Amino acid sequence: MKRARAFTLIEVLVVVVLLGIVAAIVLPSLGKGTTMARESSLAFDLNLLRRFVLIYKSQHQEVAPGYPGGNTAATPTDQAFRDQAMLSSDAWGQTAAVGTPSFPCGPYLSKIPANPFNNKDTLEMIANGQAFPAAADDSHGWVFKPETGEIRPDNSGTGVDGTSYYDL
Repeated sequence: MKRARAFTLIEVLVVVVLLGIVAAIVLPSLGKGTTMARESSLAFDLNLLRRFVLIYKSQHQEVAPGYPGGNTAATPTDQAFRDQAMLSSDAWGQTAAVGTPSFPCGPYLSKIPANPFNNKDTLEMIANGQAFPAAADDSHGWVFKPETGEIRPDNSGTGVDGTSYYDL
């Protein structure tokens, strides 16, 4: 009877080393793909929020969302922004349930999108006369300044192209 030939220890080690080399080449590119998908989602969500702000302002006497009752002298709040985005409103920024007569504007969004890098959908509201923070602190999903209508993602880090997420 003829004995079956098995792999030697050297042959097995060579195969394991080759698999390790292939994994070292492939795995970083898979991680880069995930980052690029998040960046794409971030750009989409940021564009969605910016368009909402522009449309809202055009229908509310050039007053941005976030001011309770549309009162620009009031301190802007996350809750006012949410209500004005997801409920019906009148031309002055007062909100009511969707479909309420005499509240013809909105809703504009079904929900506030979560920042894909920190999974937060909250907004840090910048009061009138205040500057944006110098850098993101990842405490909210978004940073919004109703006075100027500017909105930024609240996440630190840079994209694959070297651009700071906070400066998008």
